[in-house]
Amino acid sequence: MSHSGAHGVRDDRDRHSQFTLHRRVQWYELDSAGIVHFSTYFRYMEEAEHAFWRAAGLSIAPPDSEIGWPRIAVACEYHGPLHFEDEFEVRIRIAAMTDKTLRYSCVLMRGEKKIATGTMTTVCVRVQPGQPMRAVSLPDDIRSRFCVASAADV
Repeated sequence: MSHSGAHGVRDDRDRHSQFTLHRRVQWYELDSAGIVHFSTYFRYMEEAEHAFWRAAGLSIAPPDSEIGWPRIAVACEYHGPLHFEDEFEVRIRIAAMTDKTLRYSCVLMRGEKKIATGTMTTVCVRVQPGQPMRAVSLPDDIRSRFCVASAADV
């Protein structure tokens, strides 16, 4: 979906603050110890982010868009391992939204067991050929689709 044009958002019920991605560990994601490699957790969080945008009716990278979303901060704390074929979920929520950034918080769960917690902060930039990236305000049609999760949403 394009990032141009209005989406007809009426109120916060039409806005998205959180999303849950259900997933299964694949063989190629393991390290030599037989557990998910630490760097893969960042991919899980990013995969959840992209699915979150799709659930909101958007694409994070629509064709011909001049908008990009580089990460300016990421963190992950590990609380337990994931193994081959473990089923788990990535719960992502918008923790903060400024004029130019979105900060997500993520929790990875296997059943009732917390596996990892993390955060990602991304900045909205304009990307034009031959020019450096420049931070810009979140477009209204993107801002209108998201809202910060309330404390009750945790």
